[in-house]
Amino acid sequence: MKIFLASVIYFFVIIAIIFPFGFADLKSDEQALLDFAAAVPHLRKLNWNPASSVCNSWVGVTCNHTRVSELRLPGVGLVGHIPPNTIGKLDALRVLSLRSNVLEGDLPSDITSLPSLKYLFLQHNNFSGGIPTSFSLQLNVLDLSFNSFTGNIPQTLANLTKLIGLSLQNNTLSGPIPDLNHTRIKHLNLSYNHLNGSIPVSLQNFPNSSFIGNSLLCGPPLNPCSPVIRPPSPSSAHIPSPTVPPKRSSKVKLTMGAIIAIAVGGSAVLFLVVLTILCCCLKKKDNGGSRVLKGKAVSSGRGEKPKEEFGSGVQEPEKNKLVFFEGCSYNFDLEDLLRASAEVLGKGSYGTAYKAVLEESTTVVVKRLREVVVGKRDFEQQMENVGRVRQHPNIVPLRAYYYSKDEKLLVYDYIPGGSLSTVLHGTLSSSNESKKLL
Repeated sequence: MKIFLASVIYFFVIIAIIFPFGFADLKSDEQALLDFAAAVPHLRKLNWNPASSVCNSWVGVTCNHTRVSELRLPGVGLVGHIPPNTIGKLDALRVLSLRSNVLEGDLPSDITSLPSLKYLFLQHNNFSGGIPTSFSLQLNVLDLSFNSFTGNIPQTLANLTKLIGLSLQNNTLSGPIPDLNHTRIKHLNLSYNHLNGSIPVSLQNFPNSSFIGNSLLCGPPLNPCSPVIRPPSPSSAHIPSPTVPPKRSSKVKLTMGAIIAIAVGGSAVLFLVVLTILCCCLKKKDNGGSRVLKGKAVSSGRGEKPKEEFGSGVQEPEKNKLVFFEGCSYNFDLEDLLRASAEVLGKGSYGTAYKAVLEESTTVVVKRLREVVVGKRDFEQQMENVGRVRQHPNIVPLRAYYYSKDEKLLVYDYIPGGSLSTVLHGTLSSSNESKKLL
């Protein structure tokens, strides 16, 4: 009995000692996030209220027990530099996604060296300077593509034994590629940089697309490297080369008749060349005019564009322009929807509904309005009208919408368990898993 009471007392003493430290760590994480939000301007409101729970209500923040473990803020309009001692203080952070923003300047090394960091997504920003040399040994995926990084690829990447994905394409990196033989690399993209030298043997099994755009790289899967010509060894320098008797120069005298014949023949050849060039130019001009007329005739005969599958038909200038309703906590953009795995739920009178699973494990329903022909102003007005009733308890809330000339998308919450028709009539079966969005 005494042993049991002593064990209970010891347990409560340990809890009393550890709990304040865990609470203090969460407070430290909260302050680090507030410092980051105060120092970096952002176009979308984050709604980080110190009076609310960090782990339950802060946009883009996920906790693991009593610490912040994930920070996902893609495409929220972050602008400027990341100050040190902000995100770099989240020493329990496992996932950091700040892609598709307008961040610039040097990347603080206290971020890449966070001890628990496994996934780092910073693509599609404007970071510059060198890539930090210190990395978390737990790192699985590093994506720094589509930035302005310069200098060499750090040799310390070869020490990351858990690395499976490395994306550094579309930067201004130079120098050789480090040998990543000790990593578990499965996905690699170093294209469109200024890298040089030969590709390491451990990376020669990757496709050509992993290295294209580096004109000074060689070796499989690119062009083979040219052999190195070695200078003669000193031992062979004393061997005299065989002497070759000099050739006697022979002078040939041309007669006056030969000179005249050569001049006439050269003039004739020059005349033929000029005549051929003129004929080609005239023919090309005629063909160009006929092609213009033919092109106009073809373009006037086409009335519609071909139908496209989900995720296509979006013009480049209109990407990343999802319009979210106020109070929505989702943090993704149009690019995320295009890359998400989609499952057809059903087809209705005005379009097709898809179940989309994003890379952040967020599941939404996307309804593609295929047959709706309406102007942008009328469409936005209708969306505002729908948004006013989205808080009704019996209606699936509309979270966001997208409008372009070729695409009109509606984004809803995903409600598992079938459709409204199934609930009303009680006909849910295994063959009816995919339902229409009502």
